[in-house]
Amino acid sequence: MRLTTKGRYAVTALLDLAIHANEGPVNLADISQRQGISLSYLEQLFAKLRRSELVCSIRGPGGGYRLGKKAQAIRIAQIIDAVNESVDATKCQGQGNCQQGETCLTHHLWQDLSEQIHDFLSSISLADLIARSDIKRIAQMQDQRRGMLEQPELDGARIAATFLQ
Repeated sequence: MRLTTKGRYAVTALLDLAIHANEGPVNLADISQRQGISLSYLEQLFAKLRRSELVCSIRGPGGGYRLGKKAQAIRIAQIIDAVNESVDATKCQGQGNCQQGETCLTHHLWQDLSEQIHDFLSSISLADLIARSDIKRIAQMQDQRRGMLEQPELDGARIAATFLQ
């Protein structure tokens, strides 16, 4: 079982969007810069997230994306499902034909694990993640780092002093 980059990036991008939701529509370029995800990849992910109504786009100057629902209503499993990602731990993608067309000895074990993972991810909302102090701290550091990158006149000593405060 492996959650690929697509699922991880979708969750990361929506969490970033939720964290910055109070700032108005969030530009994908800002998410790209903060999270180190390519803009073109984010555009592909957000097309799928938009179709699933997890986000909505705002056109025009100052446009960007907003959550399509409240952060409390968006579950991590929904995000992963929206980008066609799977948390299936079976070798046969749940088909039960893992051993020469038949069910293997451990099929039900891996199927049960897949269900446990999906249930776990369904129990966590974006709001739950936003409330975590470790996530708040990381988001603040990313915003500070981004602010410094936008100020080329800062020298190395001033950047270091800002981080050490």
